[in-house]
Amino acid sequence: MNLRAVVVDDEQLAREDLCFLLEQLGGIDVVGQAGNGLEGLTMIETMAPDVVFLDVQMPGMSGFEVARQMLEKESPSQVVFVTAYDQYAIEAFEVNAVDYLLKPIEQARLEQALHRVARRISSDHPLNEQLAKILQLVGGRQARRDQMAVKVADRYLLVHADDIIFASLTGDTINVVTNSLSGTSNYRTLDELQARLDPDVFWRVHRSHLVNITKIKEIVPWFSRNYILRMNDSKATEIPVSRSQTKRLREYLKL
Repeated sequence: MNLRAVVVDDEQLAREDLCFLLEQLGGIDVVGQAGNGLEGLTMIETMAPDVVFLDVQMPGMSGFEVARQMLEKESPSQVVFVTAYDQYAIEAFEVNAVDYLLKPIEQARLEQALHRVARRISSDHPLNEQLAKILQLVGGRQARRDQMAVKVADRYLLVHADDIIFASLTGDTINVVTNSLSGTSNYRTLDELQARLDPDVFWRVHRSHLVNITKIKEIVPWFSRNYILRMNDSKATEIPVSRSQTKRLREYLKL
């Protein structure tokens, strides 16, 4: 039986090239293609493919963000990242449970990745533990920044990282809020922004929200033992906490 695959990449030409290579190799059926992360997640949930070829750098929702949501939803699909990242990321991927393909993709390397996927599926390899490790390693290797530029109207203002209260993703735009301003970030994804902030202070409490835990004003109990965070900005913005982060929040705050 052929493996069933979904290809997620915002570049149509890249998707077509990968699908062509897969067709040439045989033994795999591409059951869906997606041009962005949101579309890809829907397709993955609907089709439950054996393997997802996931581009790392996509606007709005990166491949890492898609993978994190797959973890939250306990998706059974294997993940092969497709990346143009530098060596630091490639080293992180080589923790052996999730493969990577470096653009431009070579047919021999793709064939090797498919063999690894098939072996992992047949051995019922624990994807979630290894994928979480990869995401942590990649984020941990990024350089931290004390300051960053936030666009307000037609100007760019420098803000200290510690002054950021939260950052939220709306469509393809990352909104950054401090006590004194609200603007947009030039980072393409929340993953990229998060990687440049202190992971002990900035928590990804939801797929669309990154918060400074020292700037939480109030924790409001919500349905199914979840919480809403009321932040310490002028609007007392309310931010939901995902199911996967609720346990971490309870442990940290001894709730």
